[in-house]
Amino acid sequence: MTLPLHDRLSVGIQTIHRRTEPGIGAWLPEIDELVKLVTLVDRCGYDSLWVGDHVSFALPILDPFLQLAQAAVVSRRLQLGTAVYLLPLRHPGPVAKQVATLDHLSEGRFVFGVGVGGEFPKEYELCGVPIAERGARLSESLTALRKLWTGEPATHDGRFFKFADITMQPPPRQAGGPPIWCGGRSDAALKRVARMTDGWMSYVVTPDMFREGLDKIGEAAAASGRVFDRGFASAHLLFTRVDKTYEDALEAATKSLSTRYAMDFRRAAQRYCALGPPQQVVETIRRFHDAGARHVILDFVGPYEERFDEIERFAAEAMPLLANLRGGN
Repeated sequence: MTLPLHDRLSVGIQTIHRRTEPGIGAWLPEIDELVKLVTLVDRCGYDSLWVGDHVSFALPILDPFLQLAQAAVVSRRLQLGTAVYLLPLRHPGPVAKQVATLDHLSEGRFVFGVGVGGEFPKEYELCGVPIAERGARLSESLTALRKLWTGEPATHDGRFFKFADITMQPPPRQAGGPPIWCGGRSDAALKRVARMTDGWMSYVVTPDMFREGLDKIGEAAAASGRVFDRGFASAHLLFTRVDKTYEDALEAATKSLSTRYAMDFRRAAQRYCALGPPQQVVETIRRFHDAGARHVILDFVGPYEERFDEIERFAAEAMPLLANLRGGN
């Protein structure tokens, strides 16, 4: 099966109120900081703004839904999304209400990116969820969400969640609910994408791995007789650093990501990041586009205090090199 991919390449940023470097003293995010950041992303011509999700993380991070609700007021143009929301940590009932609300507050600009996580097992301990159940809980939660988003009386009798004749009003702004893009690299995760979601959001893969993943999704979709009424979104979250040289970019990325994930990230940065001068970074993005990626979400890695400069620099020096892809094929 050939997946119905969108034509143009969209370029987004994952950021907002997330401390990427350890600091001295308490971190006190401010409204003005968010307004400045969202305004800059909008003014620089990016297509979307994304935020990650953790209940417990190696570095300070805020709740994604609340951040995006604020961002939706600052920019009336940018598409907003989670990359990704760890749905298995929560009960789908309250999540359905929060997502429907955010879809209204953003006037239908929300994309619900979901995933299982697992890199930080303490999150699952905190939420009282066995980590081995995360895949099954995600799948069942997606089914429950779709039912609740109809706005009609909904009943669900599953392994983890049960409810009967529940009506949740109002339903989301977007008919059927916001698009759901799902992360994951395992065969089981890719089959879930093919059966249950509107798109795939990859992470720490190479262009060749991305192409293979899309092929597996296409095969699984064909086997299940799936029809993608809204098209299929193919997205990749790409760690990015524009710098004078590849070596300078690699050093900055290694330091930042090793702190974020509490591990030595150097070899992974060499394999999975887009690093170096603008042309070199754009070449990496083009390889992902050739592999089928139509939404590239840039996670700029480097010192926290440089993130505004990174956003402007990519927009000024790299974005023009992608003009032919962003305008359509």
